[in-house]
Amino acid sequence: MNTKNEWYEIENVSELDSPALVIYSDRVNSNIETLIKSVEAVNRLRPHVKTHKSLEVSKLMLKAGIKKFKCATIAEAEMLAMAGAPDVLLAYQPVGPKASRLLAIIQQFPSTNFSCLVDNIAAAGDLSHVFEAQHLRLPVYVDLNVGMNRTGISPENALALIKNCLELKGINVVGLHAYDGHIRDTDILVRKTRCDEAFDQVLKLKERVAENFNVDLTIVAGGTPTFSIHCKRSNAECSPGTFVYWDKGYEEILKEQHFSFAALVISRVISKPAEDIICVDLGHKSIASENPLTHRVSFLNAPDLIPIGHSEEHMVFKVGRARSYAVGDVLYGVPFHICPTVALHDKAAVVTNHKIVDYWNTLSRNRKITI
Repeated sequence: MNTKNEWYEIENVSELDSPALVIYSDRVNSNIETLIKSVEAVNRLRPHVKTHKSLEVSKLMLKAGIKKFKCATIAEAEMLAMAGAPDVLLAYQPVGPKASRLLAIIQQFPSTNFSCLVDNIAAAGDLSHVFEAQHLRLPVYVDLNVGMNRTGISPENALALIKNCLELKGINVVGLHAYDGHIRDTDILVRKTRCDEAFDQVLKLKERVAENFNVDLTIVAGGTPTFSIHCKRSNAECSPGTFVYWDKGYEEILKEQHFSFAALVISRVISKPAEDIICVDLGHKSIASENPLTHRVSFLNAPDLIPIGHSEEHMVFKVGRARSYAVGDVLYGVPFHICPTVALHDKAAVVTNHKIVDYWNTLSRNRKITI
């Protein structure tokens, strides 16, 4: 198969075992630049690192001027601190041992300002107890359920929680967090209407908090699907994550966003069990498989392939009559969901000028780094 002169072609791909994750560094930098140009001030950006999970990419964002970050795990928080991030929001409510692990990270990295989420008084009280015992006060954001129905407290019930949290000595309520990942309509006008309706609840709560407690709270809102809307607000921080690598899923839904594919999965044809069937080495263990079979990978240099089977180490395709494939052929695939795909690879090959020049560890795919 001839992919000569295509942007994704890797000249020394014969040196790369498959399946493999590959990162195109120039496209990563371009996506970061596009993100920054989308807002009037870089301090309104708080990108999520769950997509790349990489120390190297975190440093690229810091170098570009991004100072605030969001993460989902203790390991991601530690990775960001190792990179030198000044401001890290753990967008998760720490329960059980996570509270003491967060405390340990804060003690080990005093130059980073850490915060986290709370959505109920029991968890908030436990956090307060852990931090008050060390004469510390942890900044927290109240997590709001604006329709995602995954975590958070409804905005109409949040005022009482905020009042109770303000009375706790080990935490300090500094903001409101509203993730509206359920809003992903292809029609941008429909998406904007739904996003604005959800955000209006957050604004009203912010106003009530100011009136009742004389506290001005910061709002952290949205993810990738609603970034196009939130980026135009002057009163909220935005938290997209997928932008840095992009994927086929969002490319199909979010037509107004102009990020580029910067991460691919490399696989090879390993068998031809029938005249019109091929098998490649791209199993469940190397690409996210929560979507339907037809929405797991899209091959840039083999768009005619039709997936018909998937297992741990194999993916099987029906081949159209217009083209033949040979065992050993290299396929360049765009994942439909890049975030969990990245988490399946302990490292990624870095491609610059069509050559693999380095490897980046997917450091925070681990549940624990040192803490």
